[in-house]
Amino acid sequence: MKIAIVVQRYGEEVNGGAELSARWLAEHLLKLADVHVLTTCAIDYHTWANAYPPGESDLNGVCIHRFPVDSLRIADMKQRTAALFLRDHTLFDEFQWVKDQGPYSTDLLDFIPKAYDQFDFFIFFTYLYAPTFFGLPLVSDKAILVPTAHEEPYIELPAFRSLFHLPQTIAYLTEPERLHVNHITGNQGVPGVVTGMGINVPDELDGDRFRKKIGLDDDFILYVGRVDHSKNVPQLLEFFSYFQAEQNRKLKLVLMGKVNIPLPDHPDILSLGFVSEQDKFDALQAASVLVVPSLYESLSMISLEAWLTETPVLANGRCSVLKYQCRRSNGGLYYHTYDEFSQALIMLLDDPSMRLQMGMQGREFVTKRYDWDIVVAKFQTIFEVLSGK
Repeated sequence: MKIAIVVQRYGEEVNGGAELSARWLAEHLLKLADVHVLTTCAIDYHTWANAYPPGESDLNGVCIHRFPVDSLRIADMKQRTAALFLRDHTLFDEFQWVKDQGPYSTDLLDFIPKAYDQFDFFIFFTYLYAPTFFGLPLVSDKAILVPTAHEEPYIELPAFRSLFHLPQTIAYLTEPERLHVNHITGNQGVPGVVTGMGINVPDELDGDRFRKKIGLDDDFILYVGRVDHSKNVPQLLEFFSYFQAEQNRKLKLVLMGKVNIPLPDHPDILSLGFVSEQDKFDALQAASVLVVPSLYESLSMISLEAWLTETPVLANGRCSVLKYQCRRSNGGLYYHTYDEFSQALIMLLDDPSMRLQMGMQGREFVTKRYDWDIVVAKFQTIFEVLSGK
């Protein structure tokens, strides 16, 4: 069997949950098939600038086909997006918006139909971006969609509705994602499977090693991901600053990820930028709590990673997926307001036994639902059903 995974960007240097899931899935599906990835030359989603050379390469046994992006992302894209939702517009305006936000690659979209006979299935990652939006309809009778859909306004645009009716199967990451997509797009007739996504964990974890590496003795709460508005990090910074002003604890907020917003000059906020997987997992083990402030998540891989290190999660309850995962796992608390954030954090910090219990419950939840053997078996079943075997 030969499978193509189509995703907007791909590589070890790429920092994004959907893209990381695509890479890990590609490598694990090697057990079942010859796996190829069709992607662009971009790394940075803010610009879509061509960074990798075009052509074929190999990464961990997966053959990568890279194609150049036609042009950089339009500088005023935020303003244009806001204008799209504030004024009357046509379906053509929405199509143009998807193309402009990119990454749009003519060479990639030309290649997909030409490669139709080479592959048994095409797995498209992320409904929102141009490679999936324009590429999936070209091979819809062989297409599997992993939408990574969030409770965000874009999915309600009419232009996206037909996309969710075209694939042969949709692989959802969580049950709330499936329910949300069904509700918005009315695609209950399209076969859907909640496959989840596995997690790769280093063989050895050492929280003390992380503390020594950065010279940190105080307790700390941890945020991992893009440090920008889209992940609601400004609210986390505000809430933590209020919390420290009230509580004055020996506590740090450690940020891991590329910084795209100004950070406050605060003695208890420490930004480490992009870190290695080993450092991330060592930090997860050392942290008292992982905080996930995002409003829009389709899975929250970092929460699953925290639970695998038996670290509890404090999540934004306005995100239905995060709230669902915390409640189903009993591995964390969630908040809606600053007062709830403050009280939940105090409970977690002051009760080590509760943190330990939640961490253990979170680990059990992940190992029973997000083990790679389980995920691969679900995709194998999808392939067999679609092949008529």
